[in-house]
Amino acid sequence: MNTIIILITALLPVAILVYYIYHKDKKSPEPTGKLVKAFLFGVLSVPISFGISIPLGIIGVYPVEATSILRSISTAFFGAAIPEEIAKFFMLWLLLRKNRYFDEKMDGIVYAVCVSLGFAALENIMYLFSNAESYLSVGIARAIFAIPGHFCFGILMGYYYSLAKFYPKTPKKNKALILVAPIVVHGLYDSILFIINVTPAISGILLIVFLVFCHKMWKYGSKRIQEHLVRDNDRFGSNDCSII
Repeated sequence: MNTIIILITALLPVAILVYYIYHKDKKSPEPTGKLVKAFLFGVLSVPISFGISIPLGIIGVYPVEATSILRSISTAFFGAAIPEEIAKFFMLWLLLRKNRYFDEKMDGIVYAVCVSLGFAALENIMYLFSNAESYLSVGIARAIFAIPGHFCFGILMGYYYSLAKFYPKTPKKNKALILVAPIVVHGLYDSILFIINVTPAISGILLIVFLVFCHKMWKYGSKRIQEHLVRDNDRFGSNDCSII
């Protein structure tokens, strides 16, 4: 019974956000099978990210333990943000390179979010089972912060992925931001959390910074969703690059 409860606790916030992004695309929703595939690709991106992060840790690119501010930032980026977002990007590319249903700007966000939430789902299950005695408190904290975090990272990746596809002459920086934007935001998110753990004297201030950061991240992601929805509703959108 505990196993079932832990699984529900881990997967419920993921399911809510999957429904949320699906509902946002309600005027022209993607095939359910494609979204399930995207989610499963996200699950498969977890071992791929381990295949990147573990060797980087072995050769000393980032420290095993984050015991200082610099070590925390190094671990946040090289131990988490970079390998995780590269893995998710690779799976998103595999999913979309020959997907005939990827025909609107919003679709890039929907697919990227589903991949990112697939990653988050397996990661959440692993976290909760490794903290089985305190699964409820861990699950609530991750439902409020970590799962929406991955949701927002996915929005950024999908937003710029669509710009690159539908606006071939888009600036090169937008193409680079497909990967750079989620890595930077993910890295900053984890950096703040890791630094809180090694700087108890200013942990209260950093907690406020973290909460503000999460609020801004969600607000920014929501704005990117709205932008692509507007572009898809504009019958001249495919020929007008002035809004990029």
